[in-house]
Amino acid sequence: MDAAVDAGTGQFELNEEQRAIQEMAQAFAADRVAPNALDWDKAKHFPADVIRETGPLGLGGIYVRDDVGGSALGRLDAVLIFEALAHADPAFSSFISIHNMAASMIDRFGSEEQRQRFLPKLTSMEWLASYCLTEPGSGSDAAALKTRAVKSGGDYVLNGAKQFISGAGDSDLYVVMARTGGDGPKGISTFVVPKDAPGLSFGANEHKMGWHMQSTRQVIFEDCKVPAENLLATEGAGFGIAMAGLDGGRLNIAACSLGGAQSALDKALAYTGERKAFGSKINQFQALQFRLADMETELQAARIFLYAAASKLDRKAPDAGKWSAMAKRFVTDIGFDIANQALQLHGGYGYLHDYGIEKLVRDLRVHQILEGTNEIMRVIIARAMIGRQ
Repeated sequence: MDAAVDAGTGQFELNEEQRAIQEMAQAFAADRVAPNALDWDKAKHFPADVIRETGPLGLGGIYVRDDVGGSALGRLDAVLIFEALAHADPAFSSFISIHNMAASMIDRFGSEEQRQRFLPKLTSMEWLASYCLTEPGSGSDAAALKTRAVKSGGDYVLNGAKQFISGAGDSDLYVVMARTGGDGPKGISTFVVPKDAPGLSFGANEHKMGWHMQSTRQVIFEDCKVPAENLLATEGAGFGIAMAGLDGGRLNIAACSLGGAQSALDKALAYTGERKAFGSKINQFQALQFRLADMETELQAARIFLYAAASKLDRKAPDAGKWSAMAKRFVTDIGFDIANQALQLHGGYGYLHDYGIEKLVRDLRVHQILEGTNEIMRVIIARAMIGRQ
């Protein structure tokens, strides 16, 4: 992969360790994910066994501290990993991202007892984790969530429902945002809820456009009892915890778009070099050459942008949040557009499942919605530019 440019410090090359991390993820993806991705998609199969194989590689706690089995890597390192995995299957890569988001919240905000209790099994991938913020009536307006947690003796009792939860029913732990106080962000707290908690259940698996290998269900709390010691940080800290995870999550999902788009472009380049029309390979027609050139240019621009944003988050730059939002908006839009153009270059074959292009189009479309819609990214960017009015 080419060198990236950091807008703040100039040009840089991936160092030796980063290239080794990237090559490890690429090798695993090529060997264990890519050969199975179309079958998983067709069967709507959640490959928990292969997901758990990423644990010994250090991918269960990419930016979790190493005293609990984490890899203690940076955000640029993580972007390289998710990009490599997504080249084989964006849906697989995005689940690994979600698991890591949940694990990192426990690492950053949990007590030492909570870290030791939960994280070794998460970093090893013995346990899988899901992140529960969105509700049926609150998506972009996350501070309006209604799920409520009431203290009762040594427990909290949760009632409500979460919507669009990846891994729901398959994951072992759920990092849940629930209201313990009044309306607004200050009334929200965070809980670690085990799958076997009394009163926890799951809705039917949603019929989705893409991400078929991931289960997506409601997570339902009906007088669900959670031990008080599973509260992360303090009451009222939940909204800040949720938001703290999103900058990195936005970079991760952008990396999943980047890897998927690279796969689509690779497939289009190979196909146009084989397919003949009017006596010539179709890559000899100038109109197609121009399209391929634009796709490559846009993809490399997206890669440089994403690496720069990840580097800013690693350095804790003051404008890292704005750059994360810009990268998420730009890279996911570009990624979907490149996959869609690759489908067009395949003609009718692009519409067939066996060629793998239509799956990439379906999988990448949701990246423009989750981790904050791209419309919300524009709001964040504009506010950072002009300030709140």
